[in-house]
Amino acid sequence: MNDRERYLETLLFGKPDRIPFSPGGPRESTLAAWREQGLPEETPWNVYVRAQIGIEPPPSAPRPGIWMRHTMIPEFEEKVIEEREETRIVQDWKGNICEISRRYDPGYLRYAKDFVTRRWLRCPVENRDDWEAMKSRYDPDDPARVPENLPELGRRLAKRDYPIGVSVHGPFWQLREWLGFEGLCLLFHDDPALVREMVRFWTDYISRLLERVLPHISFDYLQISEDMAYKVKPMIGPEMAREFLLPCYRQWGDILRAYQVPIYDLDSDGYVGHLIPVWIEGGVNVCDPMEVAAGNDIQQYRREFGKRMAFQGGVDKRALAQGGETMRAELARIEPVVRDGGYIPSCDHAVPPDISLPNFLDYCDLLGRMTGWK
Repeated sequence: MNDRERYLETLLFGKPDRIPFSPGGPRESTLAAWREQGLPEETPWNVYVRAQIGIEPPPSAPRPGIWMRHTMIPEFEEKVIEEREETRIVQDWKGNICEISRRYDPGYLRYAKDFVTRRWLRCPVENRDDWEAMKSRYDPDDPARVPENLPELGRRLAKRDYPIGVSVHGPFWQLREWLGFEGLCLLFHDDPALVREMVRFWTDYISRLLERVLPHISFDYLQISEDMAYKVKPMIGPEMAREFLLPCYRQWGDILRAYQVPIYDLDSDGYVGHLIPVWIEGGVNVCDPMEVAAGNDIQQYRREFGKRMAFQGGVDKRALAQGGETMRAELARIEPVVRDGGYIPSCDHAVPPDISLPNFLDYCDLLGRMTGWK
């Protein structure tokens, strides 16, 4: 099987020859620690890991894909507003005013380069005038939002042997970007009609972008970034999620089905057990990263949801940091779900620096054996 067939067969509960090898990746501080622990300076971490555990290397050449720019145009200026003794006040590209450590510049808030704690001081939408101004930054027909050579790109990608897809912000995530978490929660109570208006706007905006791309390139997955849960509870309950968000999930799901996109993936940190039924109603069929520390148990979820939901992630990063028997017990815990199908095991978030390079190599060796690569 090629990588595309393997990915789809796994997540659609088929019969893959091997399960995709996807251990999870490090961020900047993790890589710095690994360099000190023996990772050669000029060697990509994934090339080194695969060589060390004795499995085939990753693709050496870039693989063309499809992109869809759904974030705001124009962006706000990234700038430092104030320098303090240990922190700095910055404006990020989304218009948020944040306080971050002096170790970081505003660019760290654009990409998940490292584990950056921040304190929001002001968000870009505080009233209806702000909202009306914000909408002008999201023109779905802007030529810059999709490749200009879509028909040609579609022909080139038609015989691809690897999966492609796009990622977009979900409605909860995007409203939180505009309003801030506290502002969004208050708005659910104070002005639910405005929340519905914002969700409707975002639903139709992403729908229009999908309709621009999918006639030319029917990709393999759509992933929604939708962080909306804490350690033991969701940020909003399932009934509120059904009322405000489910219409959006359903509309996007209808579009994906119309164009035969097989994987509808939703990514949310935190405990998601109460929300999975809502996502299933919306057509979602894959969920990640399944954080163990938040109480997610993929064995329980498999019993509860059967083949209606596949998973990615689910390997406890805390066990990987401890290594040894604790790590082996964690891999043994997830193995029944790996064998049952519909699951690509991976670290349950970005790999933090307390996971040493030796422990990561041991984990990858175990994972390679479990998924059929060794």
